[in-house]
Amino acid sequence: MTRRTVRAWYLVHKWTSLICTLFLLMLCLTGLPLIFHEEIDRWTGHAPPLVGPASSGEGAGLLPLDTVMARALATRPGAVPLYMAFDNASPMVTVTTGPRAGAAVEQMTLRFFDRTTGREVGQEAGGGVMDFLLQLHRDMFLGLPGMFFLGAMGLLFVVAIVSGVVLYAPFMRKLDFGTLRTGRSRRIKWLDYHNLLGIVALAWMTVVGATGVINALASPIIDLWRVGALAEMTQAYAGRAVLPPSRYGSLDRAMAAARLAAPGSAPQFIAFPGTPYSSRHHYAVFLQGTTPLTERLLIPALVDAETGRLTDSRPLPWYVKMLLLSQPLHFGNYGGLPLKILWAVLTGFTVVVLGSGIYLWLGRRRAPLEARVREVETGGIVAAPVVVVVV
Repeated sequence: MTRRTVRAWYLVHKWTSLICTLFLLMLCLTGLPLIFHEEIDRWTGHAPPLVGPASSGEGAGLLPLDTVMARALATRPGAVPLYMAFDNASPMVTVTTGPRAGAAVEQMTLRFFDRTTGREVGQEAGGGVMDFLLQLHRDMFLGLPGMFFLGAMGLLFVVAIVSGVVLYAPFMRKLDFGTLRTGRSRRIKWLDYHNLLGIVALAWMTVVGATGVINALASPIIDLWRVGALAEMTQAYAGRAVLPPSRYGSLDRAMAAARLAAPGSAPQFIAFPGTPYSSRHHYAVFLQGTTPLTERLLIPALVDAETGRLTDSRPLPWYVKMLLLSQPLHFGNYGGLPLKILWAVLTGFTVVVLGSGIYLWLGRRRAPLEARVREVETGGIVAAPVVVVVV
């Protein structure tokens, strides 16, 4: 690269890193325990209860969905059903109710039922330390503006990674890969640790940064699906008022119609009329595949909630699939505990990279920009607070 090109990449790398580093450090520190949220929830008593192995098939020792829902509503006078979710590894179902169809999350009640007995086996405790960390990690308690802000920080992170990789080649031109100059000054030693850990975790940081940006756009992505594909699927019902719960038909009939539309799949959840994932007149039955990949790619089946007849079923658009695939990838939820441990180790590497970047920035030497560029070209000490490589 020419010196002018190095100078341009240096400035991009410096300022993108400087702006996002502290927020990324917060995201890493909150994200580390969230990788093990299931294990921590079980340890602290906030996990859903275990109710035994699943029965095979719809109806093999399982109560009808209508019976389970009736029992759930019997203890909540005036409440309306919002969602019913399934655990395909056990006969437990989650029933979410609220005062009305458009109830806010804070007004919802989540309860767990054993479908073999119809007995309520627990409620979502909520309010634990993991809920606090999740909300801080997701939006810093600022709602949608907070999500967009952290998404912008994630985008700067990706730009910093790319610019750091571009600058890594001239920086290491006169050094062997993985060089640790431990006999030199403290700054040079931390610079080498910073560079080595950053380049080792490069692919992981890119993946986590990119999926974090996608997850920050979850709300507009779902809204785009609602006004686009969902509206097209339910076009014949446009303009109708929300179907009142008194006119809801059989859940079991709706489930049977949905499963006929997607044979070989398993139900993940049902969204009731008037909720964000359904129309005003339909049960939206979301079905999943049976492999680690296809279980993330949901297929919605829209069933008329009054008559139980299938209205439409089609795969989700590419942008919703992208969101569904990125959410578990962001926290390492694809490969069980071994992948979570790997995610935790790489998160630790990133914390060291970020922390050493801050240290190198705070202890920087004053020097003109051209001197900094020459240091990049010669592998010297550079003062930029970078995310991947200090240059």
